[in-house]
Amino acid sequence: MKTAPLPAPPAVAPTDGRSARRERTRTAIADAMLALIEDGDLRPTAPRVAERAGVSLRSVFQHFEDMEAIYALVAERQIERMLATARFIPREGHLEDRIRIFVAERARLHEAVAPVRRAALLIEPFSPGIGDRLRWVRDLGGIEVAKVFRLELARLPSRDRRDALEALTAAASWSAWEALRAHQGLSATQAERVVRRMVEALLEKNADTKERT
Repeated sequence: MKTAPLPAPPAVAPTDGRSARRERTRTAIADAMLALIEDGDLRPTAPRVAERAGVSLRSVFQHFEDMEAIYALVAERQIERMLATARFIPREGHLEDRIRIFVAERARLHEAVAPVRRAALLIEPFSPGIGDRLRWVRDLGGIEVAKVFRLELARLPSRDRRDALEALTAAASWSAWEALRAHQGLSATQAERVVRRMVEALLEKNADTKERT
């Protein structure tokens, strides 16, 4: 599975006052766009972003070459926030406990990022930067599944292991969560219960497959 590169780490705070103010303004603009998206404005325009950030429209494009540059920083800010709140999921221990903790954490993150993810999907076809970062996040989801259920996957025949990993990754994905929440109208509690049932069923099915081989 090819993964997009990790976002660059935050730069060391510059000592030059003008540069520091510039970075603060850039961050304020990116955070203003994130705030608008979380308020339900999935396609914020530059004027609305400027108003929310408390800067002039001219200032927006003094600090960013174009909207694509804003999207890139917004995506990095969102990834930083996501990683900062992520909780460790055990890689060993009773399978039932790992499934429960894993699904609860996915549900929490999926619910938290939903508005920003919907906006990102609208922009993805037109933004290489957003596309790269979404691919990175999706790949990260598969990598975590492989780590959390490493013991169970390792017991499978090699011909079944990849299919099992892909199925588990899909069941725990944001796309599946969005289908349950937005299209099937389930509450967050119901959706979490359904995802847990899917993960349990897949792992039970794969255990049965191993026993028959």
